[in-house]
Amino acid sequence: MPDFKGTSNTEDEYFAREDAEKKRKLALQVKRETQAAERERLRALHWMRCPKCGMEMQGLKMRGVDVDVCFSCNGIFLDQKDLEHFEKHPGGAVMRAFLNWLDTEKKK
Repeated sequence: MPDFKGTSNTEDEYFAREDAEKKRKLALQVKRETQAAERERLRALHWMRCPKCGMEMQGLKMRGVDVDVCFSCNGIFLDQKDLEHFEKHPGGAVMRAFLNWLDTEKKK
């Protein structure tokens, strides 16, 4: 009479591995959704808030570029495209020097 006990154990192990893989994939999906939700929550919480003092910032046009200004601490915040615009602007030598300094600091 054939021994089906070994086959049953192998089959049980197969289904256990399959079940574990499904649970792992589900856990990763929940983690990604939670991370996305947390990123969205933080973005909404910090949107247009000054990174220096936390007060609300206002958008202003400065030399044709929209910049974010904090009237509480007088901070002015630029994104990459704003920096590039100022760098190309006539009289942008100071901005070019500043950007070169930033590049040097990054390499350290």
